[in-house]
Amino acid sequence: MQEVKKPRKPLIYYYVIVIIILLLFNFLVMPWAAERQIKEVGYDTFMKMTDEKKIGLVQIDQQENEIVFTNTDEDQVYKTGMVEDPGLTQRLFDSGAKFSGQIVEQASPLLTFILSWVLPIVIFVGIGQYMSRKLMSKASGGPNSMIFGMGKSNAKVYVKSSEGIRFSDVAGEDEAKENLSEIVDYLHNPGKYKEVGASMPKGVLLVGPPGTGKTMLAKAVAGEANVPFFSMSGSEFVEMFVGMGASKVRDLFKQAKEKAPCIVFIDEIDAIGQKRDGRVGGNDEREQTLNQLLTEMDGFETNNGVIILAATNRPESLDPALTRPGRFDRRVPVELPDLKGREDILKVHAKKVKLDESVDFSVIARMASGASGAELANIVNEAALRAVRENRKYVTQSDLEESIEVVIAGYQKKNAILTDKEKKVVAYHEIGHALVAAKQTNSAPVQKITIVPRTSGALGYTMQVDEGNHYLMSQEELENKIATLTGGRAAEEIVFHSSSTGASNDIEQATKLARSMITRYGMSKDFDMVAMETVTNQYLGGDTSLSCSAETQAEIDRQVVELVKRQHQKAVRILEENRGKLDELADYLYEKETITGEEFMNILNK
Repeated sequence: MQEVKKPRKPLIYYYVIVIIILLLFNFLVMPWAAERQIKEVGYDTFMKMTDEKKIGLVQIDQQENEIVFTNTDEDQVYKTGMVEDPGLTQRLFDSGAKFSGQIVEQASPLLTFILSWVLPIVIFVGIGQYMSRKLMSKASGGPNSMIFGMGKSNAKVYVKSSEGIRFSDVAGEDEAKENLSEIVDYLHNPGKYKEVGASMPKGVLLVGPPGTGKTMLAKAVAGEANVPFFSMSGSEFVEMFVGMGASKVRDLFKQAKEKAPCIVFIDEIDAIGQKRDGRVGGNDEREQTLNQLLTEMDGFETNNGVIILAATNRPESLDPALTRPGRFDRRVPVELPDLKGREDILKVHAKKVKLDESVDFSVIARMASGASGAELANIVNEAALRAVRENRKYVTQSDLEESIEVVIAGYQKKNAILTDKEKKVVAYHEIGHALVAAKQTNSAPVQKITIVPRTSGALGYTMQVDEGNHYLMSQEELENKIATLTGGRAAEEIVFHSSSTGASNDIEQATKLARSMITRYGMSKDFDMVAMETVTNQYLGGDTSLSCSAETQAEIDRQVVELVKRQHQKAVRILEENRGKLDELADYLYEKETITGEEFMNILNK
């Protein structure tokens, strides 16, 4: 899409010019007009000119401790400092000098007043009259013609273009594309919908985690639609002065009505659409902007042919009056892609790079479980960069697999050198994870084990890959996952009879998972199916907060500790039963530093 821009210079541009002119006037013209050029000389020059009778007028200033004098033609003024000279007066009288009260001619008070006050006022009035006529010729005098353009919408307007993003460029979100394709079809062929009596939603709200393609879907709608497309961020409505944001909303919808049928896209709408909680001292500007948006979307005046698209990561924070039917009639979830979606997204982004024929995107999609569309695009780009570093003309399977590790754990640290003991501890730690996972029937198979340090701070990691889509997890699977997380520490305790700091992230994940099982998933016999914890910002990390008494919180903590301890003991038991394989696999990993899941299973089953 091509953006239509209107070239114009802001009012501040002209005021800067005026200020520069005034500064030049004060620093150049005023000193020149105030006094003539004065030449400073030494006292010896003054005495010499006095003896040679070349002095005309003389002015002695006791307060400033200086002598100002001219030559006999009185066309040059000199200045020198005073020194102790008792015979000065007689010497000047003998030289024929004339004593004067003032030699340097000061500018007249009238001229000073004109240059300092009258001229600047005249310049400012002239600029004001010029800008007033210019604004009157371009605007109708309403609220949209406010000073500095603060009340005027600065939405980007796009028109039809042969280039740009289309629905074919967006993969992994088939349901969202279907919803939006219907809107594009309505704008192209409104007759077949009106014939049945159907009307399109006034507003479509795109919700989902960051990086899933909400803005890209809006760009695809702009690429597919044959109508004007207005794009604006929610934060652009919020101004310093109350009423400016509401004026921008009015101006945006005025432009949209003039170009209807059209689409208006508001990105990050939660910046202006947050709930009105009635708190004293709140942001009146944001609330007025929201009120104006509500009125424009569903007020007395109709917006025929104007469809609103909006995107947000925090739908729960939006005002109920904004999300009700009649304003945002349709909510389109844009979730993280599934296995097939990840494979399709990888293929779309891989069109831009040269690939080896052996590349298998299904394997890469399984390894990138839980990745968003933006992360998958980054994986393809990192693979291309790695191919360039390796002086190859195409991207291979190993490039893509390594790029997944780069996105997950960072680049390999070239200068991180572990001691033999640390290296052996890390090897046993990672094999502990992998061995506990392999001996449990409901754990994901091991894909790769490495003890090469990464820039994220990890000294090693074990990559597990699910075979397919996994939407539900049973209590047994969650417990097995906790046992796998504790497997690293368990291996250290069995072999070295001590603990290290390497299990900090494992402990954090195991504790979080155990707490969720008890407080959110109803997997505690004591609490049954009672929710003890609420989740906010589900698309932005999922912050949680307990909603129970202090006594219940203490009981939750006790059960969390008991659950993690039970799975820790289970991991210790599994490793003790397979101590020979633990030593053999750890020695092999210590030597190779990185082993594949296939090598791991061959040694385990040998």
